[in-house]
Amino acid sequence: MDVLAASALKKVRVSTLLTREKIISAATYEFAEKGYDGARMDEIALRAGIQKNVLYYYFKSKDGLYTEVLISTYELIRFSQAESKINFDDPVEGMRKLVYSIGKIWFEHPEFLRLLQSENILRGRHIKASRKIPDLYSPLMDSIKKLLRNGVDKKVFRKEVDPIDLYISITSLSAHYVSHQHTFEGIFKSKLMTSPRIRKRLTHCAEMVVRYLLVSNDSLNKGAKHVSSK
Repeated sequence: MDVLAASALKKVRVSTLLTREKIISAATYEFAEKGYDGARMDEIALRAGIQKNVLYYYFKSKDGLYTEVLISTYELIRFSQAESKINFDDPVEGMRKLVYSIGKIWFEHPEFLRLLQSENILRGRHIKASRKIPDLYSPLMDSIKKLLRNGVDKKVFRKEVDPIDLYISITSLSAHYVSHQHTFEGIFKSKLMTSPRIRKRLTHCAEMVVRYLLVSNDSLNKGAKHVSSK
């Protein structure tokens, strides 16, 4: 392949990538604002600044586009939750940092929550059909397991903590706060989404999780287990 042909091919690839990114961005907004059922392909094409036939050239159907939006969303979530920077040798501080990192994404991108709420209304059918999305969470779950294992080995974390239950709890502590911000603000007459308040909330989430895991709270944990068995 000569230089001119290679240059032309590179331009085509760049143009293709940029077009896909514009479509994904426009579709993310539409699906987040209106849900899967309410979003219209015409509006997505208009927002992306392309013809509708071009939209269908890149993404064969509304289902296909919505799945790609979810994949893109989960990729960004996982990229933002960079647990590679965590110090696993200090499981207590490592867990605090991980909880903070997991929670921060919901405050930075509240539209992600609306997308996931829409997918839950659809009973998760696009996520269940995707091979890629579950795989994106394998490194995160491995990190949680490693922190728990190191914490047990160092005798600071209690044993037999389920990593899936723990992740769901971690996410709930921050995601619920964001998804219900408007009703909470109405009830408590307080602004919840200011920078100081967000930092306070994330610190609160991290502290709750760590205190739950600490061996020093074993007597409380045993009491909770006893109550749940009644």
